[in-house]
Amino acid sequence: MGSIIIREIKQKDNASVAKVVRKVLVDLGVPKVGSAYEDKSLDQMFENYNVPNAAYFVVEENERIIGCCGLAKLDNYEGNVCELQKMYFLEEVRGKGIGSKMINKCIVKAKDCGFDKMYLETLPYMEAAQKLYKKNGFEYLDAPLGGTGHHACTVWMLKDLK
Repeated sequence: MGSIIIREIKQKDNASVAKVVRKVLVDLGVPKVGSAYEDKSLDQMFENYNVPNAAYFVVEENERIIGCCGLAKLDNYEGNVCELQKMYFLEEVRGKGIGSKMINKCIVKAKDCGFDKMYLETLPYMEAAQKLYKKNGFEYLDAPLGGTGHHACTVWMLKDLK
């Protein structure tokens, strides 16, 4: 692996990020309906996260985007909770500790934004991702929070940021 940098997304990254996300979703067999695949925001990630109390980060290796993740206030929820969103890494870089670094970057940002908790949704068969989330302090929930529209994601997890 070359030089790895985690940085905030720039507008010029939009196409590369959308390509990474869609490739990972297809590689993992994620349904195109009811998942992030059909989110309109995928092609304009910079614009969607360039708002207060939100951030989106990319992982870059030798000027090539190989992963990404962000956070924003949880949609359709009254509490002071953010959602860890659209965390995807190309297969070649999974299992190398970058996921934990990215989660930690997002947790620091969420705390800076004043959020009390961080929520996420994933798919049941994404066991490696769930293991990573548990290792980083997320706990399983019995039901979803808010209303993300990702009905295919039936695993819900929450982390206390206090």
